Amino acid sequence: GVALGLWRRHTALAASREDEEDKELRQRFMAPPVSGLRELRRRRRELRSRMELLIMETQAEVCRALAALDPGASFSVDTWERKEGGGGISCVLQDGEVFEKAGVNVSVVSGLLSEEAARQMRSRGKSLKAKDGKLPFCAMGVSSVIHPKNPHVPTMHFNYRYFEIEEADGTKQWWFGGGTDLTPTYLNEEDAIHFHKTLKEACDKHDLKLYPKYKKWCDDYFYIKHRGERRGIGGIFFDDVDSPSKEEVFQFVKSCAKAVVPCYIPIVKKHRHDSFTPEEKLWQQLRRGRYVEFNLVYDRGTKFGLLTPGSRIESILMSLPLTARWEYMHTPPESSKEAEILEVLRNPKDWV
Repeated sequence: GVALGLWRRHTALAASREDEEDKELRQRFMAPPVSGLRELRRRRRELRSRMELLIMETQAEVCRALAALDPGASFSVDTWERKEGGGGISCVLQDGEVFEKAGVNVSVVSGLLSEEAARQMRSRGKSLKAKDGKLPFCAMGVSSVIHPKNPHVPTMHFNYRYFEIEEADGTKQWWFGGGTDLTPTYLNEEDAIHFHKTLKEACDKHDLKLYPKYKKWCDDYFYIKHRGERRGIGGIFFDDVDSPSKEEVFQFVKSCAKAVVPCYIPIVKKHRHDSFTPEEKLWQQLRRGRYVEFNLVYDRGTKFGLLTPGSRIESILMSLPLTARWEYMHTPPESSKEAEILEVLRNPKDWV
């Protein structure tokens, strides 16, 4: 009888502790996780669950930091389901005082890889052995694009993701990808150094070789080939990373995700009240046009999203600005502030 009483008390305590944990997690996130708290708890030691918690936390952290800078505006929180498996949470702030459009998305999807997506992966050197032409996959990530109103506040993008594929013989292939990059309308060297230095510190905690490698990868990836220029002043970018070990790569991705707020928010605070001219606003609109060109023509994430059956188009195209402009044959005057940023976009610099 005593043993039964102790067991009951222990069970009740454990249940109330779990309820407290659930409440705390719910308050921490922007919306309930896609996989559900119970499922995440049941599989809490699995990397998939830990990654889902990390992307949920990153979403909430970034949304709260942005909302604090734009008190008149608020994020609309939109949860969606994908009938093929999984779903996501889209948080979008539009027409604020500081941000014209800021979106932070989480998606956790699973199902069977489409032929087109599998072909895209094989072209990157993945040897995927399908069973009866079927490849079960699980993909999750957090991605964000922030377009401020003021031309002196740069646009920022980040994305961190995890991918898992089960092959015909049951073996699982997994990898991580992601990055954080800055797209200023006008060059401010101090901001560029702060941004890159913060990302370098996050990388250096894990391996001193990572920052130079991923900085170069970023410069090469965000290249608008038909314009002969980069989309912005870079940052870090990596994909298909599956070594040294799952745990080590996860810890590295966690450090990068935690660096998002400190690398960007101080820059917004510094410039959000800067005065600007109609000409500077026009140049921002033209640079945004370039942003759109890269995302729609070259970006692999956009392409993958558009090729995945049942994916949510609104969330994929959230990265596009509210307004942009394309002028025929526009060339800025030599030695102007506009020409200065173009020079850096054509010839990337080492900022740290």
